[in-house]
Amino acid sequence: MNDDIKTIIDTVQHNCHIADARHAGDYTLCVYLLKMREMYRWEQQQSFNISLTTDDVGDWLTEREGLWDDIEAQEYKQLLIDGVEYDPFDNEAINVLMHDKGLVYNAGLGIRCRPHFFLAELEKSEQDKHHSIIIAGKEHARDMAAPPAMVQQDRIYIRRESLRRMLWEKVEEWRMSGLDNPIGRAAAYYDFDNDVEASLDKMADVETAMIIAHEKGEAIAGRELGDGWLDMLTAMPQTHAEIMLRAIRDHYADAITTLPLLIKNNRDASIHFYFGTMTAMRKKLAPALITAYQSWHESAELTELEQLLPALQAHWKDTTKQALAIYTSRIDKTDDIHTISNEIEKMIDSRILS
Repeated sequence: MNDDIKTIIDTVQHNCHIADARHAGDYTLCVYLLKMREMYRWEQQQSFNISLTTDDVGDWLTEREGLWDDIEAQEYKQLLIDGVEYDPFDNEAINVLMHDKGLVYNAGLGIRCRPHFFLAELEKSEQDKHHSIIIAGKEHARDMAAPPAMVQQDRIYIRRESLRRMLWEKVEEWRMSGLDNPIGRAAAYYDFDNDVEASLDKMADVETAMIIAHEKGEAIAGRELGDGWLDMLTAMPQTHAEIMLRAIRDHYADAITTLPLLIKNNRDASIHFYFGTMTAMRKKLAPALITAYQSWHESAELTELEQLLPALQAHWKDTTKQALAIYTSRIDKTDDIHTISNEIEKMIDSRILS
């Protein structure tokens, strides 16, 4: 690795540290410790077959929190590439240069408008009728959140290394709980007891198609809802309304693309995995969907889920558009974003799909 690439990696990782410093407090203590343990594993290049203890992570965690204290107030650094500085959010310009170096870069905003950065090896790039699908392999720089996928305009980024890590976190949570739940049922289709790494590879291969389908649904929903949706999310970060808005858009995206593919493939492990990774908010807003899953689990018949699909598509399309209409009609008339967010919350609560 030449010095120029090393400098770029160091800069991206520094920006990741700043994002972590500012947003680590967004997590509950349990989730925070889990994510930091896996961040340590990634930095130390430890296999998932190795069990980490508090002693392994403790000193490193203390040092990392000290680093955060030092850099939290700093601005994100410009990326110096071939003698030219680039804004760290200028993905398009940066990736033109990274592609020639066999790398892929991305910066974006996640839940609570948390910035995400990563730099990874470019595994492959595909093009369908509407989307560029960019598959990232080994990651050279990442933050503690490390979302496994994201969509920006017509580009879909899939981070295979982060996907494997997310799968491992889910399986670990299930193992610690000992519960009979959808994640445990999905994991049962793989040999996690004897070969964790191979099982993660197989699971990632299977679920990548589902994740790409979700991101395609996000892109379609994004085109329908327009830039106003992002403006709305940006206006109300760290509110209950933001969590609800992300949940209804996820439901809409899945109704468009993910659920039809899930039904078409009819693969048991994927159906369990899909419902096992559904957030608490999404479950709260769509009890009918959970009932359809339970029906399938008991009968092995997808009839109820198939019959529900048209209602899901219409319901979440209308709900997302209602939320956006409330925001766009009120934002120019009042500076009180809390009043607007409360109105959106009440509307979504009134439209629980039961």
